[in-house]
Amino acid sequence: MSGLPILSILIFLPIVGGIICLFLPGRTDDPAAARWLGLGASLLTLLIALLALIGFAPGTSGPVLEEQAPWIPQFGISYHLGADGLNILLIALTAILTPPAIIASWTALGGRPRLFIGLLLLLEGSIIGALSSLDLILYFVFWEAMLIPMYLLISTFGGARRGYAALKFFIYTSAGSLLMLLAMLYLSYAHSSREASAAPSFDLRDLIGTQLSVAEGRWLFLAFALAFAIKLPIFPLHSWLPDAYKQAPVTVLVLATMLVKVGAYSFLRFAIPLFPDAARDLMPILAALATVGIIYGGLVAAAQRDMIRLLAYSSLAHLGFIGLGIFALDARGVQGSLLQMVNHGVSSGALFLIAGMIAARVGTFDIDAHGGLARRWPVLTGTFVLAAFSSLGLPGLNGFVGEFLILLGAFRTQRVLACIATFGVLIAAIYVLRLFRRTMFGRERRPEANAQLVSGDLSGREIAALGPLLLLIVWIGVYPSPFLRRTEAAARDTVSAVTAPAPATTALTVGATALTATAESATR
Repeated sequence: MSGLPILSILIFLPIVGGIICLFLPGRTDDPAAARWLGLGASLLTLLIALLALIGFAPGTSGPVLEEQAPWIPQFGISYHLGADGLNILLIALTAILTPPAIIASWTALGGRPRLFIGLLLLLEGSIIGALSSLDLILYFVFWEAMLIPMYLLISTFGGARRGYAALKFFIYTSAGSLLMLLAMLYLSYAHSSREASAAPSFDLRDLIGTQLSVAEGRWLFLAFALAFAIKLPIFPLHSWLPDAYKQAPVTVLVLATMLVKVGAYSFLRFAIPLFPDAARDLMPILAALATVGIIYGGLVAAAQRDMIRLLAYSSLAHLGFIGLGIFALDARGVQGSLLQMVNHGVSSGALFLIAGMIAARVGTFDIDAHGGLARRWPVLTGTFVLAAFSSLGLPGLNGFVGEFLILLGAFRTQRVLACIATFGVLIAAIYVLRLFRRTMFGRERRPEANAQLVSGDLSGREIAALGPLLLLIVWIGVYPSPFLRRTEAAARDTVSAVTAPAPATTALTVGATALTATAESATR
């Protein structure tokens, strides 16, 4: 595969497949052509992504796959893509999650299968594009492109309040994107006007090291960080997440979990290298907010009676762990966050699939309407056990490895916050075990009378959708070394851009203030 534009193929193969799918001839209510085309395009993308991942030598520093060509040279905009230890696992994960999403949607495409599959493939291509871009404007194009298919998937195929949820999702993310674009323009102007013989450029390599005052660096960092924090999301910028997840088609959420990973990854790719001094000064505040999100998300998840909303708030808690590992500015914590991004995509993807399979049989996501399902569907129960215990961080499964490294890294630089975050693991055990017990055991409930139920235990198609995710849950938990070795050098290089972490006492003060405010708000 040497010499081939691998990253361009990974981006445009699903995009072209999605466009073809949108304009397929034939009856609009016939899903056969659309779903086979979508599955074929996603499987071919997955094969190429896995070959790229296998060819990525552990311990490599810097991009292994790189493509660069002029795009709008008069403005310093180039088509620059790259893959290294920061994004190679996430690119592969995006490709891994798409086929299960399509397979799980096989018999639930509604009356517009071409539109559904086409938008799903467009979403995959735009996510890989955002993860691969090393030119700021190119990155911004893919960053915005991700919003369009996700907005249409929610607003067209979502639940009863899909219009409200889609609009809220779009407004939140667009507001942060506008400030980030202005910051990009200012940074490029500062680079060309202050660097000797510097031509206009939006290339990440050129912009790193641009001379900025302390105030400029902090304001630009905050503009980037706001966009990334909304997408991640970080407390209190999270309110779009539960509504979007609840109203989106459940099979779409398998891939849509990658949207939040782009926000987390972007801190490592752009915010820290471009503004290291501001990152050193302001990351403790973000670390405190991430810790609040861990506790807040877990407590709210424990109070939910709807499976999807419970999983949405549990995602907020898990994303708080990812944020804490990044914001602690420790190489081990960054490695843990990169691995936990993979873990969250795998575990949450499996849980969303299982929630959809349960709802297809019972007719509702209401936890109180479930009970005694283990007696009827033991195979479904077994998959639920594996995914649930992965989510709560049981040793031997993937969730434990990532959370352990995050807490280990955070303990080195933000000791108090790490101790507070540890309680999030306990809270996760409460809501995950409560969900599993009330759904699979207890008094058996009668299904809703108007539900179009799927009869029997898991089908071969459902096992095919869940199987790869469950395999990764066990593999990463038992043998995480191949994944960690591919991120080690990139994590070390990213953290080394920041000369010294801010004192832990700063984070303690901010964290205590934030937790106090949250408690007072809850009391009111």
